[in-house]
Amino acid sequence: MTSAAATTHPLEHHPLDARAAAAERTKVIADLTDAHSTTLESLLAILRSRDTGDAAARQQATDLAAAAMVQLRAVSDRDRVLTEEPVARAFERLRDDLRPLVRFGDLDVQFIEPPVNGRALPGEVAQAARAIVRGAVLALVEQPGVARVRVQWDCDGSNLLIHIRDDGPGALTPETPSVSQLAARVQALNGSLQMEATPGWGSEMSVGLPLDAPAATVTAAAAWGLSPREQGVLALVASGARNRAIAETLLISENTVKFHVANLLRKVGASTRAELAALAR
Repeated sequence: MTSAAATTHPLEHHPLDARAAAAERTKVIADLTDAHSTTLESLLAILRSRDTGDAAARQQATDLAAAAMVQLRAVSDRDRVLTEEPVARAFERLRDDLRPLVRFGDLDVQFIEPPVNGRALPGEVAQAARAIVRGAVLALVEQPGVARVRVQWDCDGSNLLIHIRDDGPGALTPETPSVSQLAARVQALNGSLQMEATPGWGSEMSVGLPLDAPAATVTAAAAWGLSPREQGVLALVASGARNRAIAETLLISENTVKFHVANLLRKVGASTRAELAALAR
C-alpha cells in the first residue's frame, strides 16, 4: 500500500504511446488486408488452373487456406495486444488522473495495486474504470471530514474488481445522486456496484466490470433475424461500447456501425440505444 503523495511512477504514460499503438495497429490492418487479397487471388488461380487436377487443386487450396488462418490468428493476437492495456499501466494512469486532487485537495489517497501479471484490460473497460473511480472519489470527498481514501484494483480473470473506501461520516447511500449516476454507468457496462456505509466509520464502494462483452442469446438473435455481424455489434452495444470502439474492435468504419445500430433498433423494436442494450442482456 502506498500513499499518493510519495509514489514513484515506473510506468509513465505519454500521448506518443497511444499514437505509436494506433500507428502500429493501422499497419497491422493494412498488412492483413494485403495478405488476404493475396490469398484470395492465389485460391482463385488454383481453382481456375487447367493444369491442376481436382485432387491436387483441393490439396493446394487447403494448404493455402490453412496457412492463411495461422497468419490471421497471429495478426488477431497482435491486434488484441494493441487494443488492450496492461492492468498495471491502466492503474498507473489512474494515479496520474488523481494527482491534482491529491496535490491541491489536501487528501491522502492510498493505492493498492493490482497484480502486475493480471489480465490485460480492454481499452473501453480501462477507460471506463478510471472514469468511474474518479467519479467515486469525488463523490466520497463531497462528504465533510473525509481525509483519506483507499483505492484498490484486482482481477479474478473475468472481471476487474474495484474497491474504494473512505474515513468519512458514512452518509452515502445508493440513492445519493452522485452514486446513482455511477451505478447507471456501471450498469451500462453490464457491471455491478454495491454501496455500504457505516455511520461514523466511512463508506465503501465495490464495483465489478466484466472484461468480456456479453453475447446476445441465440434465441433472441434468431427471433430478431440478426446477421452474424449484427450479433457482434449488438453484443458490443450491450457492453456499453461506443461507435468508435465498436468500429475499432470489428475493423469496420463508424458509418458502418451507425448503419448496423439503426438496423438493430428497427429489428429489435427499440427506440434508444440504452433500450437496445437492455433488451440484449
